[in-house]
Amino acid sequence: MKRWRGGPLYCTERHTPGMDTLWTPWRYTYVTTADKASRAGVPERLAAWPGDLKCVFCNLVASIDYAIDKGMGRDEAESAAGLVPRGRHCFVCLNAFPSTSGHVMAMPYAHLDRLAALPAETAHELMDLAQLTERVLERLYEPQGFNIGMNLGRAAGAGVAGHLHLHALPRWTGDTNFMTTVGETRVLPEDLALTWSRMREAFREMGE
Repeated sequence: MKRWRGGPLYCTERHTPGMDTLWTPWRYTYVTTADKASRAGVPERLAAWPGDLKCVFCNLVASIDYAIDKGMGRDEAESAAGLVPRGRHCFVCLNAFPSTSGHVMAMPYAHLDRLAALPAETAHELMDLAQLTERVLERLYEPQGFNIGMNLGRAAGAGVAGHLHLHALPRWTGDTNFMTTVGETRVLPEDLALTWSRMREAFREMGE
């Protein structure tokens, strides 16, 4: 984990007094294309899948399964979409536009928008994956804390309101908060391909 502790990261004449600005250029693609993607969730390498389920997460899984069915190796297909481990009812994938290195999401395959709507076995597996994810993040990043939780509904801040998902990410004292900058710190995420490789190995080893 790389952190920078110099002066203000980026300033303009409109810079709010007392507020430091987090410069996160890697999120520009998300900001400018999130609402414009014709088939949200379908990676370029898996674009041969012809469908569209109108859900970023449902599309992601369907495009992976299609590629595997057509002969692509499982590791290649799942790495293309950032899917790390699969369970019977749930899975974990990388956040393509992470707030910190190691930012992942656990969710059910079922397209459901409320925790109360999950069948018991799905809810239990989701929590099991959340616990395993915490242990994996602890091992790989040695954080001082974690954000683990979900926003249910657009009014609660859910970016994908129709398909519930649980965010999990490592945190360090003095790093950046979800909504605002609390320290003079710039978070530099590692390459997503490297994140996937490291987490894939750790989930396999620790999930056995």
